[in-house]
Amino acid sequence: MGTATVWRAGAVVLGAAGLAACSGGGSGSSGGGTVVTPSTPTVAGAPTIGTATAGDGSAAIAFTAPASNGGATITGYTASCTGGGATRTGTGTASPITVAELTNGTAYSCSVTATNSAGTSAASATVSVTPAAAGSGGTSASTAAVLCPYSGSYTGSYSGAGTLTATWSWTCGSGRRALTGNGLPDHAVGTFPNSANPNRISAQSVSVSMTLTPSKASSDYVSGPGKVIGYALNSVKFDPGTAGTCAGTATKASDCNLANGTDTWKIEALGQSVFDFGVDTNNAHVQPTGEYHYHGMPEALLTAAGASAANKKMVLIGWASDGYPVYARYCYSVASDATSALKVCTGSYTLDSTPDAGRPSTSWVPLGAFQSDWNYTAGSGDLDNCNGRTGVTPEFPNGIYYYMVTDSYPYFGRCLKGNVQ
Repeated sequence: MGTATVWRAGAVVLGAAGLAACSGGGSGSSGGGTVVTPSTPTVAGAPTIGTATAGDGSAAIAFTAPASNGGATITGYTASCTGGGATRTGTGTASPITVAELTNGTAYSCSVTATNSAGTSAASATVSVTPAAAGSGGTSASTAAVLCPYSGSYTGSYSGAGTLTATWSWTCGSGRRALTGNGLPDHAVGTFPNSANPNRISAQSVSVSMTLTPSKASSDYVSGPGKVIGYALNSVKFDPGTAGTCAGTATKASDCNLANGTDTWKIEALGQSVFDFGVDTNNAHVQPTGEYHYHGMPEALLTAAGASAANKKMVLIGWASDGYPVYARYCYSVASDATSALKVCTGSYTLDSTPDAGRPSTSWVPLGAFQSDWNYTAGSGDLDNCNGRTGVTPEFPNGIYYYMVTDSYPYFGRCLKGNVQ
């Protein structure tokens, strides 16, 4: 008589011999049968820690998978680094995992845990790492090898301004990346003047520079009047905010000042339909001085680079005023892994569920129209409060801190993490 294997969970009898044993002449389920009770998954074993590679305000933690997955697929790993009285974490599905927002010069003790359907494993052994600022051992010691020198020109029709020629030139020397240009974009633009933007494009005199060895500052550099966030490679300024404001007593759009307001509630150019700033398909418009500038995603720059939903690319489009690079829309799914899939990068700001006290009524101006309607929520997106993160890029395969232009708020970061020198 054969041996039947019986699963208690479903009372399923397997095997032809087993069927014969149960149908006659046998002693039932205990007559020579082997009863197997399915095991319940347990937490995985602890991962094996590897090396920790210091970055500028970050660390990449390497590890290997645990010997046992606990009988269930491991769905993710969490790297935790503790130092200076704070713990920072990073998550991913493979080694290495980057932990960001660390303090340069502070020693951290880092470990890794694994998670499956049964829960989270014990932590691995620890490894020590001390993040280092650029120029003192950080991964972004110098950016001079990237797009420097870089220059060009473009002649085209600029709507009401007629045919003009855009020029730009980036050079590097004496520790600085210098830009000279005329602030005209190297692509077609919308109609200017238009009904919501009465200004005509004109050439500007752009002459700025930033450090070639960017480093993290002790506090954020917050954008505002006279504080430029950065420039595109074509010398067009990144300027995400507006000068438009509303008083709390406003009851309609015409009560607000879109040109040079001084009231409490700062109006956003994008992501709302109540106030019209006359932006074109590049999320740009023109200031009274004739300066064309980007408020959000510069679509033509991505198109020129061949980046699209069907052909995702991580495209370097400019430099921030603190010297860190600026990319647009697409980033690696795992910040530290250039082989991970490219995705649409998202900001980490969430919309208020209820209006702030004293805000104009949502009956005519919905949430999202004002800067204060948005709040940074760590972990809700891919980026930090300045719309940046540390990771590898095509131009910086060893990793660097970089900024993203996103389709979601804040579009461009409203602050910088580096020292503006």
